[in-house]
Amino acid sequence: MKFQVLDCNNKAAGELELSDQVFGVLPRKDILARVVLWQLAKRRCGNHTVKGKSDVHGTTRKMYKQKGTGGARHGSKKAAQFRGGGIIFGPVLRSHEFSLQKKVRSLGLKMALSAKAKEGNIIIVDSLKHDEKIKTKDFVKRFSDVKSALFIDSQKNANVLSAVSNIVCFDYIPQIGANVYDILRRDKLVISADAVKELEGRLI
Repeated sequence: MKFQVLDCNNKAAGELELSDQVFGVLPRKDILARVVLWQLAKRRCGNHTVKGKSDVHGTTRKMYKQKGTGGARHGSKKAAQFRGGGIIFGPVLRSHEFSLQKKVRSLGLKMALSAKAKEGNIIIVDSLKHDEKIKTKDFVKRFSDVKSALFIDSQKNANVLSAVSNIVCFDYIPQIGANVYDILRRDKLVISADAVKELEGRLI
């Protein structure tokens, strides 16, 4: 599979052969869904919690004598049926993370890249940092016809990150952080030639 490489002026600068083992895998919705759910579960904080009967501040003294009152036989005022009492079976502090096999994660990333390649939504550029003082307006001008995109470079560049972060629906990550969720949530995948080679070396 060959893709055209564009320079900083959006002109052809050659061709790049993409590996079918990474960009030619048949996408499966079930695999992609599993990986996305795994990613989103890891991102959840899980810090929602309430106080149970043992956590509520209050006396443990019996409210009144066991018999002879004509009412129910209550003990602590911290019980759930009283105002200010503890919550029964409420949410607790926990992690929503679950395990997923490495081969499934790797396969999901290959399928996400392959899906973009199959749709023709991959743009390969020779470099994303053609100017050391690149600004947001440079990216807007260079990718004026792109409404939503994920930019993947070989290494993280703070200058490029600052320029891309100012544009709505534009994201920028290094190739080591490439993941299924970020790839699928954007229409276009703009990736540098160096990042393509590093991704192929990591996934093959």
